[in-house]
Amino acid sequence: MSDSAQRAADHRPYFFLSYAHTPRYGAGGPDPDMWVERLFRDLCGHVMAMTDLPAGAQAGFIDREIRSGEGWSERLGEVLANCRVFVPLFSPRYFASEMCGKEWYAFAQRAIYHQAKSNRSAEAIVPALWVPMPPEQLPGPAERLQFNHGAFGDRYVTDGLYGLIKLRIFAEEYEAAVYELAKRIVSVADTTRIASGSPVDYRHAPSAFGKRASGPRPMHLTIAAPTRHDLPGGRSPDYYGKQSQDWNPYHPESARPLAYVAQDLVRSLNYQATISSFDHEVPPDPQQPPTRPEILLVDRWALEDDDRCARLAAFDAEPRPWVSVVVPWNRDDPQSRISEAQLVEKLERAMPHQMRQGRPACRAAARGVLSMEAFGQMLPQVVESVAQEYLRHAAVYAPAPPVGVSRPERPRLRGPMVEYGANHYVPHLRAASPDAEDTDDSQS
Repeated sequence: MSDSAQRAADHRPYFFLSYAHTPRYGAGGPDPDMWVERLFRDLCGHVMAMTDLPAGAQAGFIDREIRSGEGWSERLGEVLANCRVFVPLFSPRYFASEMCGKEWYAFAQRAIYHQAKSNRSAEAIVPALWVPMPPEQLPGPAERLQFNHGAFGDRYVTDGLYGLIKLRIFAEEYEAAVYELAKRIVSVADTTRIASGSPVDYRHAPSAFGKRASGPRPMHLTIAAPTRHDLPGGRSPDYYGKQSQDWNPYHPESARPLAYVAQDLVRSLNYQATISSFDHEVPPDPQQPPTRPEILLVDRWALEDDDRCARLAAFDAEPRPWVSVVVPWNRDDPQSRISEAQLVEKLERAMPHQMRQGRPACRAAARGVLSMEAFGQMLPQVVESVAQEYLRHAAVYAPAPPVGVSRPERPRLRGPMVEYGANHYVPHLRAASPDAEDTDDSQS
């Protein structure tokens, strides 16, 4: 089928309008979401006029009718796997909504897969201000969006679509803003052309907004993999690059190194994600408190190097519950398939503790993750596990109380605190090192 024929046959909804339901004020009061529905109808009208969608095709999708109906989670998952653009309506209530966070995550994961497979940017989230939001109140995934709201008009920036739609004196400003928003939706859909994906199990999907927090939520990714310059004899260089971070175990399905796919997935869960090579890490002092949770991505082929194998074994010898091993493994790689048994044995012999610690999802991840989509489904569970272990073990290292003050019976966190998720605090133990900042290590 030609490129033009494929576009002509593409009748997927142009946009998914994601919004937070507003509760009614008072018994029998009017439906407060009627204004969202009007916005949706106006956007659909513009999109139909700007495109060649046939009669009966959905210009957009809104979940007004199905959220409380039977099968709503399956329906949401299906639409989020196929719509072309995601349009979140920003408001304080939106970012407090776990349901909205799940919708955002489901779409963002699909965009990350698209970028991994095509090695092209897939910026297909077009935010709209329902209520103006100060940048400092936005969670990480929203704050990182590069979007110029000012292009929709000054009044739109100061009052949001809700203010424009409610006040008749701003009718012209509302029409102009909605028209510009519809143009942006169509433009992004036609230029990005994000591929459909597999539906996410909406009931078990994490929220992109994480647990509400005012402080940073660090998460470190360490890569234990060879480079093209130190491969085991006979190992194909197709999966490797100049540095460990260039390892791409799911080649040729993925065109992007896994470290950067993982970084994007972690960031989509509202963490600050950093990356380093295991070969360049200074072994941590086991007597010092943990400074961040960590995920260690291990290529079993890395253990063919005796020195690296010994260092991984030494790392495993010190219990670190806030670190979890994930072993990406591609059985479509003929060399890996043939050598799998001996490489599995070598890793289990070198790192027996890490292979068996943690929750079931962590143990499953250490046994081998066979596809990029399986990696994306498992990673949020591993992230949650190591984050919780970090919180528990950081508390053990809380500073001693001042002279004359007795220590409480149960360990409590003392000293200056940094919030790390809802109702969780950890001591601010040391100044952040340069690599603790959320630097942009992404590769296109």
